[in-house]
Order: sequence, then C-alpha cells, then structure tokens
Amino acid sequence: MSWQTLAIETAGWIGAVLVLAAYALASAGRLDGKSPLFQWLNLVGAAGFVINTAWHGAMPSMVLNIIWCGIAVFTLWKLRS
Repeated sequence: MSWQTLAIETAGWIGAVLVLAAYALASAGRLDGKSPLFQWLNLVGAAGFVINTAWHGAMPSMVLNIIWCGIAVFTLWKLRS
C-alpha cells in the first residue's frame, strides 16, 4: 500500500470515527447539536469522508459530505454571531 493510499484511508476512518462520535454523544445527551464541538466534529469528520470518497470516485457520498461540511461551517458562523 502506498503512503498516499494509506493517508486517504486514514482520513476516511478518522472521519468516520468523528462523525460517529458526534452522533453518539448528541444521541446520549452529552453534547448539544448546536454546540461548537458537535459542529467541529462533523466538519472535520465530513472533510475526511470527502477526501476518501473523492479518491474512490464515490460522487454521491462526496457531494453529501461537502453539503455536510457546508452545514457545519454555516452553523459555526451563526454561533459566532
């Protein structure tokens, strides 16, 4: 496995862990869905998915995660205001 492939797969797995952690913590009531931490976990996690899915040519998943990133950025921007 090349270092590029390893980096892409690592980005995808880290993304999966972060999005799953955000969802689990919010579902358990330990994290508010509008908190900056929740939004950052989703933003970084979705960005990892974008990298991974673009590499693999999974365009529907890539577009979904670009939108997911946009929602997180928009919410973080609103929270700052």
